[in-house]
Amino acid sequence: MKKLIMVAMALIVACSAAMAQDAKELRKEREEIRKMAKSELKAKVDKNTKKEAKRLAKEGWQVKPGTLPMEKQLERAYLMQYEYDENNFPKYIMGEASSVGENYDAARTAATSLAITNLAGQIQTEVSALVENTVANKQLTPDEAASITESVLASKNLISQSIGRTIPVMECFRITKNKNNEVLIRIAYNAEMAKAAAKKAVREDLEKKGENLHEQLDKALGF
Repeated sequence: MKKLIMVAMALIVACSAAMAQDAKELRKEREEIRKMAKSELKAKVDKNTKKEAKRLAKEGWQVKPGTLPMEKQLERAYLMQYEYDENNFPKYIMGEASSVGENYDAARTAATSLAITNLAGQIQTEVSALVENTVANKQLTPDEAASITESVLASKNLISQSIGRTIPVMECFRITKNKNNEVLIRIAYNAEMAKAAAKKAVREDLEKKGENLHEQLDKALGF
């Protein structure tokens, strides 16, 4: 009985330590976001971004109080969209969608779900390009690439389910003529995590078809 109590106490201490660490990391992440937002507010916005922000404002789009101004959100989205790694692969994959609902929260939830689906489609496109590149570099045969690409195209739902935490990049809304809320969401996803999500989904599809192309899949995705 004494041993059981000691084990239980050890588990409680371990769980408390883990929760404290998670809370510490969350505070650190929020502090970084706060600093980034403060820095973004001070920085100047280029003319094209301002012009796009004005166009959206004329169409009735606005941001929630307490969030970054429209032009700053657009600027962040553009910067992230055009970041590339040393292999000329985007550092972030972007997804965007809008949805209409009777209230803001319902429209936002639906738009986020659609944005994730859109994100999965973007991942499909980028991964297919990587597969084609491996053929051009003679790392894969055309037949191997065709099988993998077929699985990539068939795995959109699985990719969506494998996507983890996304980065909110832009969020705005407008009131429609019939007084509903239309919410526009743009999200970003780390490219390495995107490739990992695609790998998981495509691997499952390949296994279902009985094809042993795991090593070739790793080559295509740079693992």
